[in-house]
Amino acid sequence: MKNEELQFSNQYNIQWFPGHMARTLRVMEQEIQHVDASLILLDARIPLSSLNPEIERITARKPRLYALNKADLADPAVTEEWIRYFRAADAGCVAINAKSKGGTAAVRSAIEKELSGLLARRQARGMGGAKTQIMLCGIPNVGKSTFINTFAGSARAKAADRPGVTKGKQWVSTEKFDLLDMPGVLWKKFDSKAIASNLAFIGSIKDDILDVEELAMNLLDEVRRYYPDLVASRYKLDQEALALPPYDLLTAIGRRRGLLVRGGEVDTERCAVMLVDEFRACKWGRITLERPPRREDPAEGEDQG
Repeated sequence: MKNEELQFSNQYNIQWFPGHMARTLRVMEQEIQHVDASLILLDARIPLSSLNPEIERITARKPRLYALNKADLADPAVTEEWIRYFRAADAGCVAINAKSKGGTAAVRSAIEKELSGLLARRQARGMGGAKTQIMLCGIPNVGKSTFINTFAGSARAKAADRPGVTKGKQWVSTEKFDLLDMPGVLWKKFDSKAIASNLAFIGSIKDDILDVEELAMNLLDEVRRYYPDLVASRYKLDQEALALPPYDLLTAIGRRRGLLVRGGEVDTERCAVMLVDEFRACKWGRITLERPPRREDPAEGEDQG
């Protein structure tokens, strides 16, 4: 397993940081001075791994709200833990599903509630009618464009289930808010294998730079730690099969699904693609890959407060 881990770690030393991401950070540095607050979309399945430290640094000077998007794909009990975690650090936090057609009013009211202090100060200064300007930011594929379309009530932004769709900043106006939609941006160097892995699992790193079999093996290994019953149920595995090393588990699932090539061998690449696709489509069940830290890191506390 050590060789496999080394190979995986080396694979994830590949960094996906196109030029437009560097430009986005520069634009954010400029625009944060002119907005009232920031709205940071996180993936509810990996809240900490989807929290870009560069975005944290830039937005720290203004009020901010965290929205745990794709909450419909995440474990609801763990999502509640994350909401408490962020609020304990004096940060606004709501759980949302940006794709929900009926959720527009609920999302809007939650944001108004979380930003009520800012809105009250505006009212006191006689600026009650002024629109609140909010910078919307997050990592690639976190659902910003879908969120804007839901929030604004029409298809204002391009949306697709892949990273890198929004290429430049765009303003979207609603009755009470002006949203500045920024392209998704990663950071230049991932500090840990776990962060890189989690981002790859949810599709925030382009799949074509990754080894899909390594990705699937590590996804299986991670999910069965927290949700062994979901994996066993989905692929009809007994406890003995569930305890196999990652490659053997991948092979066992491929055989169960009949993903074979000539000679009866398992087509492991095809099986890996299936596993990753089914995880992202929530066919395994509602899964959260990260738990809130037991105690807050002092540096994180300063960033989030």
